[in-house]
Amino acid sequence: MILNMVILIVGFILLIKGADFFVDGASSTALNFKVSKMLVGLTIVAFGTSAPEFAVSMSALASGNSDMVLGNVIGSCILNILLILGIAAVIKPIKMKDNTVTKELPMALLITVLLAVLMWDSALGNGINQITRSDGIVILLFFTVFVYYLISLAKQKKEKADDEEMFGLGKSLLFVGIGLLGIIYGSDLVVDSASAIAKLLGISERVISLSIVAFGTSLPELVTTVVSSKKGEQDLLLGNIIGSNIFNICVVLGVPVVIYGGIIPSSFQGLDLIVMVLAALLLYVFAKSNKSVLLKWQGIFMLAVFVIYYTVVFVI
Repeated sequence: MILNMVILIVGFILLIKGADFFVDGASSTALNFKVSKMLVGLTIVAFGTSAPEFAVSMSALASGNSDMVLGNVIGSCILNILLILGIAAVIKPIKMKDNTVTKELPMALLITVLLAVLMWDSALGNGINQITRSDGIVILLFFTVFVYYLISLAKQKKEKADDEEMFGLGKSLLFVGIGLLGIIYGSDLVVDSASAIAKLLGISERVISLSIVAFGTSLPELVTTVVSSKKGEQDLLLGNIIGSNIFNICVVLGVPVVIYGGIIPSSFQGLDLIVMVLAALLLYVFAKSNKSVLLKWQGIFMLAVFVIYYTVVFVI
């Protein structure tokens, strides 16, 4: 047990530091092209901070741990909004741009609802809950719409890059390579040790993946968000969270499912899907109701929902 805990911690350290190196290197490369901070947040930073989730999902599905894949994705989406954005709003109210409220948040909400509809087959009278390869293809098709939006966003305007935030091309690529290695090896350690701990404690993979694994792989988003909030980089902050949730559903879940085939979760409940959709809906409603500002009390409310949900997860 102790050895597995040590391996789990080492795996998380490799994941977090790997994502950190990856984001720094990739962001530096992107800034050389002078693209907007929102675009950098929606793409490079979002993908970089979602890389641990992707690596864990690929490793878990290859090992046949379907519950860990879903728990990783669903738990990360819930954590990103209720916990991470909740904390950011408490630190400082978050001002959103018009495009974020009218385009990016609705897109994230739509993709979140899509996953719930595709997975919750029993609620629609279609038998057991599952994600099929055809479902994965549908999710990836929706992702192409998001990619098209990103391309159009990239063409709209460019910003002057801050030279202090950029490395040379060689150093940037080195950081990307080191980061990817840390992410890949860290994900293997996390999946193997988390599965072993779950079996030793008699805890379901659903609980382990929704809590320990989801929180561990969401640490890059948490660190990036807190730092961005303190520095007033709210475009980067929002782009990171919105982009991460879209990447989590479309890439972290969609790609492994298309590659390895459909998955049938053994212990996931409708509550998990409901809270995931509720989190995305709450963020959209709060953004629309206060002139595109996420207020401190709303952040507190989101944190309260987070605490209630995870209390239920551990009790039931």
